[in-house]
Amino acid sequence: MAVDVLLGLQWGDEGKGKVVDVLSTDYNIIARFQGGPNAGHSLEFNNIKHVLHTIPSGIFRDNCMNIIGNGVVIDPIILKKEIVKLQEMGVDVHTKLFISKKAHLILPTHRFLDAASENAKGIEKIGSTLKGIGPTYMDKTGRNGLRVGDIFNEQFHTRYEFLVKKHQDILSFYEYTYDLTDIQKEWFEGIEFLKTFSCIDAEHLLNKFINDGKKILAEGAQGSLLDIDFGSYPFVTSSNTITAGACTGLGIAPNKIGEVIGIFKAYSTRVGSGPFPTELDDEIGNELRRIGQEFGATTGRPRRCGWIDLPALRYAIMINGVTQLVMTKADVLSGFATIKVCTDYLYQNRMIDFMPFDIVNEPVIPQYKTMKGWTKDLTTLTSINDLPKELNDYIIFLEESLKTPITIVSVGPDRNQTLFRNHIKKQ
Repeated sequence: MAVDVLLGLQWGDEGKGKVVDVLSTDYNIIARFQGGPNAGHSLEFNNIKHVLHTIPSGIFRDNCMNIIGNGVVIDPIILKKEIVKLQEMGVDVHTKLFISKKAHLILPTHRFLDAASENAKGIEKIGSTLKGIGPTYMDKTGRNGLRVGDIFNEQFHTRYEFLVKKHQDILSFYEYTYDLTDIQKEWFEGIEFLKTFSCIDAEHLLNKFINDGKKILAEGAQGSLLDIDFGSYPFVTSSNTITAGACTGLGIAPNKIGEVIGIFKAYSTRVGSGPFPTELDDEIGNELRRIGQEFGATTGRPRRCGWIDLPALRYAIMINGVTQLVMTKADVLSGFATIKVCTDYLYQNRMIDFMPFDIVNEPVIPQYKTMKGWTKDLTTLTSINDLPKELNDYIIFLEESLKTPITIVSVGPDRNQTLFRNHIKKQ
């Protein structure tokens, strides 16, 4: 049985949490494969909005086992708060959540390092969420990190102190003040809480499930254009957000990957610094932000908004091997008389239809096709057949340009505001 992968194709915030929640009824296991509490996966049902940061988005479904994979970095403080909130709502997290022993831990000093580094950059800051993600991945690749499985080792405290001392030595080079006392106490309380959960050799269990014919969905965080290797470097995250990251972040062989479901907004957004070719720094951009409630689920920061960018989407589809697309927030575009689609870039005095190597120092000029908008309120629709003609034209144009089928259209934040154009291929 193959493992399907679901991930974002833009700069994050595409609506992955909602779509995973919707599709999770067809899967036995939902597994997060990278990122950490810098993610903010929003789900809405029964008029309640939920935001998950580390826990997979299948946690609200009784049929799903949820696995935090080895590619994820975990802050015990944030994870404990997230779990306690779910438990207060009656979610039986203990029986449905499993954590890879190989997932790395975010220490309090990782957060301090993140903040000190970002503060020192001044106007050159990359827009970090200040959750300690980057420094944790640096320790991982530097072979200094602490992993979930280490918390059961009698030498854990000694190894913790050694790593904290290293971080404090680095922090001494910054003009940055911090107090470790209270947050360290809270962190160790989070560690003890973490010990009460099933910490497992996730790669063995997942491959057993594959052989047993279980249906598995790998859930990505952030977006493809934030990938450490293939994103708009250096304005990227610190992990591999693309399909390949599911292999390394869960211990799944490439030949076990099945459907790759790519999610994109009907327009574009970005949080933090970095290139954004189709950004609208005008009233239309403000209107998109207002209607779409474009504020970061993790940071609360206002998102930059702009028209959809096909060269960037083609690039993301290519590097991920996307087999089907999900378009979210189509409802936000209702009411715009015209909608623009970036079809190409003017780059170095020539027209290109792909994302070039360096759009940070050599900006591209987007070339637009204008399409007729629609006025119909989409949020009450229950059938794909009721979409206005202009939206259907928009979808068909995108499909033909991207050479990939759009199988789902989201018309609102609630799990019920989801319209299927074609059925997701079943395993």
